[in-house]
Amino acid sequence: MIYIRLILSYLKIGFFGFGGGYAMLALIQNEIVGPGWITDKMFTDIVAISQMTPGPIGINSATYIGYVAPAQASEHLASPLWGLIGSLLCTLVVVLPSFLLVRYTSHYIRRHRDSVVISGIMAGLKVVVVGLIASAALLLMNGENFGTDTPDIVKSVAIAIAALALNLFTKIHPIWIIVAAGTAGYAIY
Repeated sequence: MIYIRLILSYLKIGFFGFGGGYAMLALIQNEIVGPGWITDKMFTDIVAISQMTPGPIGINSATYIGYVAPAQASEHLASPLWGLIGSLLCTLVVVLPSFLLVRYTSHYIRRHRDSVVISGIMAGLKVVVVGLIASAALLLMNGENFGTDTPDIVKSVAIAIAALALNLFTKIHPIWIIVAAGTAGYAIY
């Protein structure tokens, strides 16, 4: 049944998705696109929309994928009610492992925060998270995001560099940069 498969996938994502949304993008893609619940294009769109909506990527994507996956799995589950059930299940299941881990380890970490072992574990996790975020950046550098023709790639990279420059060197609010980049993309393509 699709709900059991979604629960197992999002439990895995919740337990092994260290470092936040960007760090877990590769795992989410493997668990969700792999079985065919959504396409690569839909995954790219989910990531983009999750960036613009409040909340973490992992939770936003879980909510959306929980809504669309039942309809993709069976035409009998195509009603909004089944989508809402999937959304609720996926959202709760993806946060459950983090909640339990924090709940049951925080007192231990607080008590032993000066420990060499705990410091080493935290330092190691920082390096892993940086690597996972870098892999997410590489994962999103695909044809769905940048096009497949050289002129499209150049235009997409130009928009990305302009948005980065505006963010780094001006005091323009990031929302206006997102709106400008979207408008430029719409006008160009």
